[in-house]
Amino acid sequence: MPTALITGGTSGIGAAFARALAERGHDLVLVARDAERLRACADEFTERYGVHVEILPADLAVPADVQRVADRLESSERPVDVLVNNAGYGLHVKLLDDKPDEHRRAIDVMCLAVLVLGGAAGRAMKARGHGLIINIASLAAYISQGAYSPIKAYVLAYSEGLANELHGTGVTVTAVNPGWVKTEFHQRAGIKTSSIPDFIWVDSDRVAAEALADADKGRVISVPTKRWKLQKLVARHAPRSTVRWASRMLSRSRQ
Repeated sequence: MPTALITGGTSGIGAAFARALAERGHDLVLVARDAERLRACADEFTERYGVHVEILPADLAVPADVQRVADRLESSERPVDVLVNNAGYGLHVKLLDDKPDEHRRAIDVMCLAVLVLGGAAGRAMKARGHGLIINIASLAAYISQGAYSPIKAYVLAYSEGLANELHGTGVTVTAVNPGWVKTEFHQRAGIKTSSIPDFIWVDSDRVAAEALADADKGRVISVPTKRWKLQKLVARHAPRSTVRWASRMLSRSRQ
């Protein structure tokens, strides 16, 4: 059976990827901080889908934990065929805030860990001649909003660079750029969403399904749903002054 390792695999988009891959018959390696929640998810997926689920408690802000996950990705005895770099969280912090620990943790979890785990998976998969690496970026990468946009812009650029290095090896890299997704993400971050209309939101299972379809086709950039593909085009081709203005308006609506 193929095996997929998913960071942040117990909730939100990560759990949606776990469900989608389990439905395909993939065994799972779930990575998250909460060991109790990991065990509950493992029991649920095993009972529901009949797949083997391995749990790996880890805090991706801790270098030793990141290395343990990287070692698992490079294991030749239990090879991982799909990596979903999903672990992350919303940042309710401004670039001007004097909170270096918060900024450092965000970069460690959503940039450095993505780099280390993507490299480990890429080396192991390249040696075998096949594999999928999926990195969860965001449409925030295309705008200029607080600390989150620069972080997700890094994930997008990193994914394209890694895709270039792995081109022709049988290993593909896909950066997934969702818009507003129905998860615990915003509530956990304390981000106000009451001004966001219902029709804007996308179900996490749909995000996972469309992203996996794009990854199967070898697409480097995936933007789930037509409505958000249109928003990406606007953000890419509008004058940057307009994008900055729209980003300021969006930031104000959350305060």
